[in-house]
Amino acid sequence: MESGRLSSTEQALIRESWQKVSSNLLQHGTILFTRLFDLDPDLLPLFQYTCKQFSSPQECLSSPEFLDHIRKVMLVIDAAVTHLENLSSLEEYLANLGKKHQAVGVKVDSFSAVGESLMFMLEKCLGTAFSPDVREAWTRLYDAVVKAMSHGWDAHKEGK
Repeated sequence: MESGRLSSTEQALIRESWQKVSSNLLQHGTILFTRLFDLDPDLLPLFQYTCKQFSSPQECLSSPEFLDHIRKVMLVIDAAVTHLENLSSLEEYLANLGKKHQAVGVKVDSFSAVGESLMFMLEKCLGTAFSPDVREAWTRLYDAVVKAMSHGWDAHKEGK
């Protein structure tokens, strides 16, 4: 994750838009995951807490354990926004996060639906402020995060 990948303009667009989203991380994270389950209902069984299988996305989205997961996901996004100038400082953390996701059965391919859900949430939150330039900046950031996380899958395959 080279620090030069995002221009200063892209960094400013991301920071400005994130300020609006970060005012209510749980609410906006719930929008993200609601959309994710709409796009890929097969992900629901991956979210089991204390061996409980959720019967519906709504049941999952209202469980305290899953609300905690939403908070954690939104804090990872927040960390990426905070470290825009030095994304490489997050590489090891994100690779380990990727490894953890692989261990519970998440496929790298699932991250395209997560990315689409992130863009959906940003658009819902920002309205007309979610311009094509803002979308492109967020897409570039998300792609960098997923690339770093996917190194965890690669490391797992290599037995590291």
